[in-house]
Amino acid sequence: MKKLTIEAAAKYFSISKEAIHNRIRRGSLEVVVENGVKLVKVDTTKAVQKPKVTPALKNSSNDERYYRLLQEQNEKLQAKVEKLENETRSLRDQKEKMLIEERQKIEQIYRDKDAQLKQVLNTLATQFMLTQSLESEEDIAETIEIVETPEEQSEPISLKKYLKTKKLSEKKRVKIKKRFLKVARSDDRIVSVGKKLYIDPIKYDYSDLL
Repeated sequence: MKKLTIEAAAKYFSISKEAIHNRIRRGSLEVVVENGVKLVKVDTTKAVQKPKVTPALKNSSNDERYYRLLQEQNEKLQAKVEKLENETRSLRDQKEKMLIEERQKIEQIYRDKDAQLKQVLNTLATQFMLTQSLESEEDIAETIEIVETPEEQSEPISLKKYLKTKKLSEKKRVKIKKRFLKVARSDDRIVSVGKKLYIDPIKYDYSDLL
């Protein structure tokens, strides 16, 4: 068993150095490295089978197959790269679309919240103005009651004012007010204006609620 350099092994087998490298890659030739030099183990006791074609033609055929193989692998890799690039581009477009849709949803939510807030503020302002108006009407009614003649008249009076005249405790007034509120909608004796209740103690009897 001799150890030959790549060049010597090529001459021994009458083939090119590329062919020697191909055989080494396929494992048909054993190689060792000594002092940094790659050597091929060759069994010189066996007869060398001469190629049926000339070395130049053999080398050309091997090189052509080798380059064809490389070209096919390169085309496959290029196709894979293009496929991955298309998938990446598609994913990026989908991500951008999702981000745009989410941003639009968030903006719409804020617009809806702003509209709801404006509606709430308008409602509160309306209720405040109505309350102020009712309180003013109640003050006017109380003033009229003060300047009226002592003669009793059938005139509605606020429940709050009426209970004050009875000199009841706060706890008792709260309980009575709850009873009035409970039946205010179904009892014709009670007039409800907003949160204010009006009664006519001259015209009606409220002993069942007091």
